[in-house]
Amino acid sequence: MLKIKQELLDGLASVLTELAPDLPTRAVFESPKVAAHGDFATTVAMQLAKPLKRNPRQLAEQVCDKLRELPVYRQWVCDIDIAGPGFINIRLKPSAKQQIVREVLTEGSGFGVLPPNGQRMLVEFVSANPTGPLHVGHGRQAALGDAICNLAATQGWDVYREFYYNDAGVQIATLANSTQLRARGFKPGDAQWPEAAYNGDYIADIAADFLARKTVHADDRETTASGDVSDIDAIREFAVAYLRHEQDLDLQAFAVRFDNFYLESSLYSNGKVAQAVQRLQDAGKTYEQDGALWLRSTDYGDDKDRVMRKGDGSFTYFVPDVAYHISKWERGFTRVVNIQGTDHHGTIARVRAGLQAADVGIPVGYPDYVLHTMVRVMRGGVEVKISKRSGSYVTLRDLIEWTSKDAVRFFLLSRKPDTEYVFDVDLALAQNNDNPVYYVQYAHARICSVLAAWGGDADTLGAVDLAALHSDAATGLMLVLARYPDMLAAAARDFAPHDVTFYLRELAAAYHSYYDAERILVDEEPVRLARLALVAATAQVLRNGLAMLGVSAPRKM
Repeated sequence: MLKIKQELLDGLASVLTELAPDLPTRAVFESPKVAAHGDFATTVAMQLAKPLKRNPRQLAEQVCDKLRELPVYRQWVCDIDIAGPGFINIRLKPSAKQQIVREVLTEGSGFGVLPPNGQRMLVEFVSANPTGPLHVGHGRQAALGDAICNLAATQGWDVYREFYYNDAGVQIATLANSTQLRARGFKPGDAQWPEAAYNGDYIADIAADFLARKTVHADDRETTASGDVSDIDAIREFAVAYLRHEQDLDLQAFAVRFDNFYLESSLYSNGKVAQAVQRLQDAGKTYEQDGALWLRSTDYGDDKDRVMRKGDGSFTYFVPDVAYHISKWERGFTRVVNIQGTDHHGTIARVRAGLQAADVGIPVGYPDYVLHTMVRVMRGGVEVKISKRSGSYVTLRDLIEWTSKDAVRFFLLSRKPDTEYVFDVDLALAQNNDNPVYYVQYAHARICSVLAAWGGDADTLGAVDLAALHSDAATGLMLVLARYPDMLAAAARDFAPHDVTFYLRELAAAYHSYYDAERILVDEEPVRLARLALVAATAQVLRNGLAMLGVSAPRKM
């Protein structure tokens, strides 16, 4: 059906070229607001009427007449009519709608996937400083980032996943000091314990392993503890490695991977921060005031100029951010997406201003940002706030252990990123239709059960005669299947994985309705095989969509 749609669009484009060769009118189909009006609609006649000085309805009639003459329209279209002032409605023959089943079964996991576009995209997400376990907010970001990467890959992008973190700032110093105090025998509540120290039980675990001279392995480092309580540098190095290892365990439990871990400290050690500052100074975009170095960020739409270097010689946070994004550009990433919490909203304008002021060829609006809110967790009707392990929040691993990786991913992706979300642990454990991930996964398992009961070779279904698929229930299911590629493209364009969750729930509902409406394993072989092909295609699209979210498609439940 998708190939047929493109052929019909090409036919419409040829008609428009004939009628208005000098007008750049794009051939586009819309979905009619009322299903009874047809399968496709177009407003091209109304768009062309004014520049051609024609009556729109009369022009629509001329367009329809020419479309009816085209072989592709005669083959696949059963009716073309005009509504209102010039809306053109197109109804497909059943044979056209049936082709979507063959397309899905032929293309399999590649259904809806575009070929490589030759461009590289970097997605930066999670990027948690190694000062404690990953919390549920990090989990939402991990799910978002991973799904956005998956979606972008379907649209031809060469996607690179990067985790950026600070291994040498104030928070890291607090981590080292807290660990040192624990190693010396102090604990929260003692007179020697600072108010700003980290209180979680994990600090005691780090201190104990440091004293035991253990070795820790993380994806980007390995460190053996010296056991010397007086060596704060050694404690800091071990604590960072320890918590990076813990974060890796969190990410592994969540099935999230990264191509690279980028250290903020490297921007200083390799001179990129100094280089970025020099570029801004050379461009005449800085000035000295009150002992500080300022960026004229108001020249680029920021609400006020920003301090780059404070009076004590230290840099503000956005300076390494600018250097980091110049590095992204220089590494060949033509598009960059940052997944961050809403508390980072204020950094967007100043980072973009710094990149424009640096004048290194970076386009306006680089990078893209996806901001998300935090997550509240409810269990037994009561909000859960404290994890003993973290000392202050529910960890990602807590949530996975209470429910499942699949439930956490699906739930955290089921709302727009900037919408507040309440994670209901009890709902995530429920095995009924109220649980959206269960509802979708059960549809896939239900299809697998039907195919198993049939016992034939599912690979042969792509070649069967589909003529028996003409009922309202079958047609409705096929039309939902046909929407998958466009949904993928829109979700990728808008950084909207929640669109995938909505679609999957709709597809599952369409399948359950079809299952209730028509018996699949009937005696008549042509009918049985056609229906099996339809449900096998449905299972394939369910698998594809769940894979976009990083959620499994179980064969049995």
